[in-house]
Amino acid sequence: MTKARLLRLSVVLVPIFMILLIIVYWDNVGTAHFYLHTSFSRPHSPGAIPGITAGEDWEALPDVDEFLVKLLSSSLKQNSSIPRKTEQLLLQGSSKPMVSNLEENVRGYDWSSHNGRNSLDQAKLQVERQRTLREFCANSSFTFPSKERSFDDIPNYELNHLIVDDRHGIIYCYVPKVACTNWKRVMIVLSESLLDQGVPYRNPLDIPREHVHNTSTHLTFNKFWRRYGKFSRHLMKIKLKKYTKFLFVRDPFVRLISAFRSKFELENEEFYRRFAIPMLKLYSNHTNLPTSVREAFGAGLKVSFSDFIQYLLDPRTEKMAPFNEHWRQIYRLCHPCQIDYDFIGKLETLDEDAAYLLQLLKVDRLLRFPPSYRNRTASSWEDNWFAKIPQAWRQQLYKLYEADFVLFGYPKPENLLKD
Repeated sequence: MTKARLLRLSVVLVPIFMILLIIVYWDNVGTAHFYLHTSFSRPHSPGAIPGITAGEDWEALPDVDEFLVKLLSSSLKQNSSIPRKTEQLLLQGSSKPMVSNLEENVRGYDWSSHNGRNSLDQAKLQVERQRTLREFCANSSFTFPSKERSFDDIPNYELNHLIVDDRHGIIYCYVPKVACTNWKRVMIVLSESLLDQGVPYRNPLDIPREHVHNTSTHLTFNKFWRRYGKFSRHLMKIKLKKYTKFLFVRDPFVRLISAFRSKFELENEEFYRRFAIPMLKLYSNHTNLPTSVREAFGAGLKVSFSDFIQYLLDPRTEKMAPFNEHWRQIYRLCHPCQIDYDFIGKLETLDEDAAYLLQLLKVDRLLRFPPSYRNRTASSWEDNWFAKIPQAWRQQLYKLYEADFVLFGYPKPENLLKD
């Protein structure tokens, strides 16, 4: 009887073990480096899995998850430090690299020192930001679409903004128009996911913009299914509990202004064809529009900010396709009520937050965050940009982005919403 049970057990365990070995062999940079390489592990009781906060309502890991954690932790070689040679290469980067990208050359970088502005109590700031987020996620009277769904209910295609660095145990949810280009560059340097003449990039600003936004450059959660099959959700949950998770946010209205400036005031062929042409036809009554953005700009045909706001408020827009990522709400990109973020940075305090985060991640010796743009879109511009937008539209727009304002502690822009 005992032999029969052992035989049945081996029939179940051996295939699982073989599948795991295949996964590890297939992705030796991924699952093989399950570790938490960070200084902000939360307190946990003896025997608890690191990364799960004591006293919080985390669900117990399913049996399969526990099996994976124990097996991977005991049988796979952990890589808790960057090879010294690589570290030396990273440290050799120049302090003021040449910037070849046209957009960055035009905008210019602010290389001035920001040490004088580092007086914020970052630890208290993080506690407050996380408390605000968790309180409103738990507040049943505050509702917005998709708030109540579980992590398992989020489709894979909605997890494409979660970038994973297994070498350092980091997960970054990128939000377009919130310094995401440079944070992606940082993730590339840390994960060594891109090589330059056979050597990993060591300076974030050396990485060409077209490579930064190439989806093949980053390991994201939505790619897990192709790598891990039916184990993908279990592995996501394990990494979410063990890794350090961070995102950067921004005043929602200012983010919209920045998206408009970047995609419709500059010549952008893709956005002209996909979005500007329909907007000009629907809201400005233009017909027979030029096929190229250069011809359109030459003829003075540009989308106005009013056209853009009408497009966002038009119920037909979302029926055709979800919002583009550059103006999609942050809660839809990063799922903050389903994912317990360890660090919430803000663009308004980017220099301080970035320096503090890199220090907490223990990678500040390897690189520094690229400097901010000198002419970054400012909150003080809101009044001018919305001056010609009807009050009713402003109120509708606020409702559309209210969850982002509330969850991330941005004050309601009363001056724009009242008479």
